Order: sequence, then C-alpha cells, then structure tokens
Amino acid sequence: MSKKVQKANKSIVLDEMQRKLSYTFTNSNLLEEALTHSSYANEHRNERVKDNERLEFLGDAILDLIISEYLFKKHPEMPEGDLSKIRASIVCEASLAKMARFIGLGEYILLGKGEEMTGGRERASILADGFEALTGALFLDGGFNEAKCFLTDTLIAQVEQVASLEDLYTDYKTLLQECIQKVSNAPIHYEVVGEEGPDHDKYFYVEVYHDTISLGRGIGKSKKEAEQDAAKKALNNYKN
Repeated sequence: MSKKVQKANKSIVLDEMQRKLSYTFTNSNLLEEALTHSSYANEHRNERVKDNERLEFLGDAILDLIISEYLFKKHPEMPEGDLSKIRASIVCEASLAKMARFIGLGEYILLGKGEEMTGGRERASILADGFEALTGALFLDGGFNEAKCFLTDTLIAQVEQVASLEDLYTDYKTLLQECIQKVSNAPIHYEVVGEEGPDHDKYFYVEVYHDTISLGRGIGKSKKEAEQDAAKKALNNYKN
C-alpha cells in the first residue's frame, strides 16, 4: 500500500500511525485532526474537515511544560537563562522536524494537492507543526502522562544522546563576532557558496569571512543553520 495518504484509506492510515506510536486512541478523530494540514482542510471545506492548527497550539504549550520539567530536574544548579536557551533549542523547528522524520510522521499527514506536489511531506515547518499537533492530541486523549511518555521516547531521548549541552544552545555567530571585535573592527559577513539537493531536501554551504579572509565553511539544512556551523568551525580554527 502506498504511504501517500491521499491514495490510502484513512482508517488504514490511522491504524498504521497508532502502531508506530504503540498507542491506540480512544477518540480517533483527534489523531485524524492532528494529521490534517490546513491545505487539505481548505480543499475539503464541504466536508467540514478540521485542520491541526488548534492542536498545534496546545501541543506547543505541552512541549514547553514537559521539556521545562525535564530540564529543571536534570540540571538543578543551572540558572534560568541557560535553561531557557536549552529549552528553546530542544523545541525549535529543526529539532521537532527531525523527530517527526524519525517516527515517519510525514508519510501520514493529510496534505492538499499543491503541498503534496511541492514536497510538503519533507518541509520542516509542516513536520514540526504536525509533531506539536500530535503531542496535543495525545494529551487530550491519554492525559499528561501519555504525552510525557511520547516526548520521553522521542525528543528527550534525542537530548540524552547529545554529547555536550553547549551544542544545543550556543549562538556561535555571536561568539565569533565578540571574539573578532576584540582584535579588529573589520566586519564579518556570511556568503552562500553552494547548494545541493531538491527543494524539499536542500543543503546550503556557507563561508564566513573576516573582511576578505575566509574563516570557515559550514553546511546546514537552512542558511541560518549553515551560518552557525560556519561560525562554529571558524571559532575552532581560531582557537587552534
């Protein structure tokens, strides 16, 4: 059976998603709503289909609460400012999209024809929003503990594998700027020097320059991510 939800029976899609989650919804309408992108709902107005934006709103709040509790208990000596930075990096779009890909969420999202044709199943914003909506649906159907178990097995498990907390929240561009400003007034600038891959799965290559001197090159799924990687490598080069 094709994974494309437009070509599959909805009940089969919902059953497959529940098997992946190892959880059976009491109210399967919540799961269907969590998987429904606004583009699909707009194309099916006559059917009064609900999109996942309200569940996304709820899931965002649940994510913040559960991740905050985790960090509060995990790092009892850490000040509020650092806790906030780490939380922001954990619940950012790129992190949530990564987890959505990990559970195969993109295969089951109901998309409009336009989004389907332009690679919406791999678009980070759609995947991240879907992950939040799914969190909200799990909370409404199974309560706080069910949502917490889901995030513990996905998002928190990812955090536990990170070698250094510094990599979760450090703004390398700011650190590089501060480092250079101590010895020079010449500007730092970033240039995209290459791209590869299809539009829905593109990688960017960015070079960071101090005046006309190249300090480092980075790669990322977005220009901002590539700039941070370039700055990190520039700092490593500077230290060495």
